[in-house]
Amino acid sequence: MNSELLAAAKAWAAQDPDKETRHELISLIAAGDEAGIAARMNTRLEFGTAGLRGELGAGPNRMNRVLVAQTAAGIAKFLLANDSSGEPSIVIGFDGRINSAVFARDSAAIFAGAGIRTLLFDGVVPTPVLAFAGKHLGTSAAVMVTASHNPPRDNGYKVYLGGANGGSQIVSPTDKQIAAEISSVASNQTFDEIHKSDDFEIIGDELRQAYVAETAGLANELHNGEALKIVYTAMHGVGWHVIKEVFAAVGLPQPITVDRQLLPDGTFPTVAFPNPEEPGAMDLSFAKAREVNADLILANDPDADRLAVGIPDATSPEGWRRLTGDEIGLLLGHEMARKTAALGNSGTLACSIVSSSALSKVADHFKLDYRETLTGFKWISKVPNLVFGYEEALGYCVDPQHTPDKDGISAALIVAAIACDLASAGKTIADQLNELGRLYGHYATGQISIRVADLVLIKSAMAGLRANPPISLAGTGVQFTDLSVANEKLAATDGLRFDLSDGRRVIIRPSGTEPKLKCYLQAIGDSEVEAKQLLSELEQSCRELLGDFF
Repeated sequence: MNSELLAAAKAWAAQDPDKETRHELISLIAAGDEAGIAARMNTRLEFGTAGLRGELGAGPNRMNRVLVAQTAAGIAKFLLANDSSGEPSIVIGFDGRINSAVFARDSAAIFAGAGIRTLLFDGVVPTPVLAFAGKHLGTSAAVMVTASHNPPRDNGYKVYLGGANGGSQIVSPTDKQIAAEISSVASNQTFDEIHKSDDFEIIGDELRQAYVAETAGLANELHNGEALKIVYTAMHGVGWHVIKEVFAAVGLPQPITVDRQLLPDGTFPTVAFPNPEEPGAMDLSFAKAREVNADLILANDPDADRLAVGIPDATSPEGWRRLTGDEIGLLLGHEMARKTAALGNSGTLACSIVSSSALSKVADHFKLDYRETLTGFKWISKVPNLVFGYEEALGYCVDPQHTPDKDGISAALIVAAIACDLASAGKTIADQLNELGRLYGHYATGQISIRVADLVLIKSAMAGLRANPPISLAGTGVQFTDLSVANEKLAATDGLRFDLSDGRRVIIRPSGTEPKLKCYLQAIGDSEVEAKQLLSELEQSCRELLGDFF
């Protein structure tokens, strides 16, 4: 076995305070499993603008107490060197995933040990509540321990910055500066050598109630909620207790719950992937909705920063269908734009480049500004004078002034309020979407998602398509744009854009949080049927194109 690799594994095991991950590494050493050791020790989970995210396990290429301690100590060094107030502060939240509470408490002890005022939530909390808390308290930074909708064995570490960053997620070059500090800690200190203190503050109900009050104010009191039967699932996550209070605050009846998925469970026993976009993830919601003859399904992902919506659909075998992220984005975008215009206010609607451009038509209709950004709320939330922002991966921001991130709870409230208003007029969300199609044009969007075990496959595919882009798709000529070349509107990103001469669009990019290649498709038609047919033809052509690489 490689002697340097073996020495590094032994040194890591010697400092690991977690008996499970320490035993994992010691067992691999005893078995002489060089491949297993190398998978954990040869590289390191990269700290970037999305923070950290990866599989639980031993070594620097896994999420564990040593890696988290190094990360917290590195962030602490960054704050002490860069916080202009001279009194840096941080608030920490965590979800119900395996080890989230442990990672959060370790982090609190390390930040406090560094002399930073540290506030730790007293129990699990949705990501949007943590983002709200950082903004509400005006802390220098905020950390959320979560892997959001990733597979069950993953965990992560999401970082927000206050001050000029506005309480939103970090962007470059801040990520690289923090990564350098983390690397310095990892090279020079063991877990026990990183100073820790129990001198941190425990917070909880006061912040949760502040979030509930602010969020409830987005809809005010609703008087006709009893006309709707709403089914809700937390997807084994942390959204239920907060969304229950938000609904009560506006006079909505308690939703009918999917009890098997209601409370936090880091093993996610009823879903293969705890992501409402994944096939089968909403099957229990559909079953409950059929059982109670519901009108609407609202589903949060495990940390409640995303929202999925289900509506009755007689053409579907399940009797229900999940709205696409773009359909929800159009529904919410129209509503938030309407409210803004009714108040006589100006503002900007924004979405990521891979989301439907229908939002631009909404902005034009209400005489608001419109911006496209790179993918991720680290960009969307920073758009000046933002009144609504979204990305097609079920992320929506309806209260950017108070919660500068995607928020599946406030979005759920606005969707419920829309459904209530429509029900009063004898209409449904399906009716509203049809009306919006007539108003703005019929947009159909879809996605091809390819999960890989080896990231080299994605790099090879991107390189191959970049070097030899197709000259046509679905029998139609295309204009190719390499998004890795920055322009006056967008910073560089690893993506490829193909605009067809008939108005259709394809964007191909690697996922920022999962080992996936994603292909985003858009078609526009004079009717819903025509748009879907054009989209289907485009999807088939793109599958053939990607089939050369996978």
